[in-house]
Amino acid sequence: MAHSAVTINPTKPGGVAVGLVLVLTLGTLGAVAWRADWGRGLGAADWAAVTFTVTQALVSAGLSCLLAIPVARALARRRFWGRSVLVTLLGAPFLLPVIVAVLGLLAVFGRNGILNDALGALGLPEVSIYGFHGVVLAHVFFNLPLVTRLILQGWLSIPAERFRLAASLDTPVGRMLEWPMLRTVLPPAFLIVSLICLTSFAVALTLGGGPRATTVELAIYQALRFDFDLGRAAMLALIQFGLCLIAATLAWRMTAVDGLGTGLDRSVDRWDGSRWGDGVIIALAATFLLMPLIMVIVRGVPGLFELPIDIWRAALRSVIVAAISAALCIGLTLALALRGGWIVGLVGVLPLAASSLVVGTGLFLLVYPFANPAKLALVVTALVNAVLALPFALRSVAPTVDKITSDYARLSAILDMSPWVWTTRVVLPRLRRPLGFASGLAAALSMGDLGVIALFAGDAQETLPLAMYRLMGAYRMDAAAGAALVLLVLSFALFWICDRGGRVDADL
Repeated sequence: MAHSAVTINPTKPGGVAVGLVLVLTLGTLGAVAWRADWGRGLGAADWAAVTFTVTQALVSAGLSCLLAIPVARALARRRFWGRSVLVTLLGAPFLLPVIVAVLGLLAVFGRNGILNDALGALGLPEVSIYGFHGVVLAHVFFNLPLVTRLILQGWLSIPAERFRLAASLDTPVGRMLEWPMLRTVLPPAFLIVSLICLTSFAVALTLGGGPRATTVELAIYQALRFDFDLGRAAMLALIQFGLCLIAATLAWRMTAVDGLGTGLDRSVDRWDGSRWGDGVIIALAATFLLMPLIMVIVRGVPGLFELPIDIWRAALRSVIVAAISAALCIGLTLALALRGGWIVGLVGVLPLAASSLVVGTGLFLLVYPFANPAKLALVVTALVNAVLALPFALRSVAPTVDKITSDYARLSAILDMSPWVWTTRVVLPRLRRPLGFASGLAAALSMGDLGVIALFAGDAQETLPLAMYRLMGAYRMDAAAGAALVLLVLSFALFWICDRGGRVDADL
C-alpha cells in the first residue's frame, strides 16, 4: 500500500537538525544565563557599550537606506553597458571577509590612505577613520549594496503600465508609485541592516575600541580574553541576545507586501530624471564600493612577498574549517527543508538572534570546566559558522524543496518511494543549483569569520583572518595586505567552486 504524501519526508534527520540548532542557540543562551552575575548589574562602561551598539546600528542602517534610495533609483531608470555586471558586483561586499574590507577602507580613508594623501597635498587637515564615524562608514560600505539590491527589486517590480498611467495623468511618479513602494521595502530593509550592524564584531574590533567606541560584542571579547570575568561576559551576552532578538523578530514580522498589482511584463521606459545626475550618482556609488577592493589588490600584490610562513598554515586551517562548516550547513539545511513545518521556520530564524559572540561565549562556558577551549577552537568555529549561515542557506533551498514536494510528492507516494529514494532520486538532483549557492555562501562566510575563533584560538589554532588581524596589530601592514589578498582570493574561489559545481550539468 502506498504511503501518504506526508510520510515521504524524512523526519529523523530533521529532528536531529532542530535539536542541534536549539542546543547551539537556546542551549548556549541557557549556559550564559546560568553563569551570569545577576547581582552585580551593569557598570557605566557596560551601559556605554549598549548605547554605542544601538546608536551605531540605527545610524548605520539609516544612512545605508538613505543613500541606497538614489542609487537604486538611478539604476532602475538607466540602461548602460556593464549595468548587469555592476548590479552583480553589488553583492560582493556580502561575501567579502570583514577584515579584508576594513583593510581596504584603511587604504582609502586611513591615516596613510589616498584620501589623507590628497588632503595633505591640498594643505587640509587629515581625517581619522577610527571611532564612531569609522564604524558607521564600514557598515555603510557593507550594507549599502544590500539595501540597494532590495530597493532595486522593488522599483523593478512596479508594472510598466503604472508608469504610463502616471505619464498620461501628468502625476508625479514619486508620489504615485515610488513612495508607496518605498514604504513597504524600506522598513524591513532598515531592520535587517540594523540586525547586521548589531553583530559586526570585526568592524568594532578593528575600527572601534576605547571607552567611547566599544560595542557589546567587543566588551564580551574583552571580558573573556583580557579580564577573564565570566560573569560579566555572560551578562553582556544576554543583553546582546536581547538586542538581536528584538531586531530579528521585528524584521521577521515586517515583510514587504507588493501592493502595486501586476502588469504585462513589459520593459519600463523611464522619462523622468536627469541622465547626468543619475550617472554621477552611479559613478560615486561604484567608486565608494570598488575603490577599497581595488586598493586591497594593489597593495596586496607587493605584500605577498612579505608574508611569514605561518600565514600559509593559517590559510590551510581556514580552508579546512570553511569546508567543514559548509558541509555541516548543507546537511542541516537539507534536513530542515525536507522536514518542513512551522517549527523549522522558527528554528531557521533563531541563529539571526544569536550572534557568534553570544554562541561562542556559551560554548566557552560549557567547555572551560572540562577541556582547554583552545584545543577545540577549530571544531567549535566550524560548527558555529555552519549554524549562523543556516538562515541564508534555508532561504535559498527551502522554496525549491517546497516546489519539488508540491510537484512530485503525490506521484512519489503512489510509487511507494522510501525516504532514501525520495531524497536521492527526486530531491537532490533538483536541488543542485540552490545547494551549490548555499554551500558557497556558507564557505565564504566561514572563511572570513573573526568572531568565535578570536575567543577560543591560541597561536597554534589561528585562522587566516585572525593571523591577518594580528599582523595589523603589530603594524606589519604590508604583510597584512598580502594576507588580505590571499583571504580575498580564497573566499571568492570557494564560493565560485561551490556555486559553479552546483550549476554544472544541472538541467533539472
